[in-house]
Amino acid sequence: MRILLTGGGGFLGAWIANRLTRGNVAVRVFERHDDRTLARTIVGDAADRLDWHVGDIVDTGAVAAAAEGCDGIVHLAGVLTPACKDDPLAGARINVLGTLNVFEAARRHGIRQVVYTSSGGVYGPDDRAEPFPTTHYGAFKLANEGSARAYWTDAGIASMGFRPFVVYGPGRVGGLTAGPTLACRAAARGEPYVIPFVGSAGMVYVDDVAAAYEAATRTELAGAHTMNLTGQVATMDEVAAGIRRIVPGADIRADGPALPSGASAANEWGNGVLPLGRERTLDEGLAETVAFYRGTPA
Repeated sequence: MRILLTGGGGFLGAWIANRLTRGNVAVRVFERHDDRTLARTIVGDAADRLDWHVGDIVDTGAVAAAAEGCDGIVHLAGVLTPACKDDPLAGARINVLGTLNVFEAARRHGIRQVVYTSSGGVYGPDDRAEPFPTTHYGAFKLANEGSARAYWTDAGIASMGFRPFVVYGPGRVGGLTAGPTLACRAAARGEPYVIPFVGSAGMVYVDDVAAAYEAATRTELAGAHTMNLTGQVATMDEVAAGIRRIVPGADIRADGPALPSGASAANEWGNGVLPLGRERTLDEGLAETVAFYRGTPA
């Protein structure tokens, strides 16, 4: 099996590449630059054996060329909440047009299944039962879910759109919700850190998210699915306290505004659509993250 992994050089991409390569899946990475720094950290020596294609997700032809000869696509390439807020037009080109390019590439090459990244950001801060985004980022992701349904109806391309909430773990450095990971890194280094937002968030460990993506690539889907990956809901004060239990005396706290997205959407990890194992608890995930930055086994 060969999987095209768009955005494979980033944080989540590195973890998914790690799982796929260990499962003897050939991975073709599509990225704007051939920078394997993070991939080498997470994947190890196998990072240098990845089939790496350089191109822009908004380039329809480049995406189609990268997908040729692949059996499936995992689509991660995109920009996060701050970038979409600062430049909504660029955010739409990358996050919406880029996703359409992926589905069009699948249609061109007869690829029958796409696994893509939606977001917990499709839920607004009012915690409605149905998605009600209040950010451009969330709106773009919700639009992609509608497009995925259209591709199933029009072209028979099945899909799974994952809605990860706050993904944390080794290697996370960017985006609005990187704070919990950066707090683990700071604690491991003996440095103070303030998580720059407060309130509750669904905390999901990165390798659990990667496991869900891997399971989706190995499952024959029918229809256009979405799945909330909420993880364990916790306040940032609880996250800070959890880190201090792992590193007694660590100067870690939370301050700032609440996140512009909800936290109470149902976690769909165990809904039976995919064969998934046990999800880590928050304490386990924080411990693994701190251990990574300490350079010791969890």
